[in-house]
Amino acid sequence: MSFKYNATTLTTLESIFKENNYVIRYEKGRFQSGYCILQDKRVAVVNKFFETEARINALIDILSQIEVDTSLLDDKQLRLFEQLAQQKLELD
Repeated sequence: MSFKYNATTLTTLESIFKENNYVIRYEKGRFQSGYCILQDKRVAVVNKFFETEARINALIDILSQIEVDTSLLDDKQLRLFEQLAQQKLELD
């Protein structure tokens, strides 16, 4: 990927969720994929034992499964979201 797997990227991804009224919780659980989405409550639960890279990958997977209102995002968030969307198109 053309972005870095670091705390800044993780924070930006988390802020995309926050702007779209999703809550991210890091908890332990028996998730086959490492995360769980509660669509009705707009909550995403990610395995708390994941390192930064795995958390970023889980949040990217979740972003592809939910509707994101890009009009709510600031420039930094929008750039990252568009970068992820473009990369997904290249992989498909």
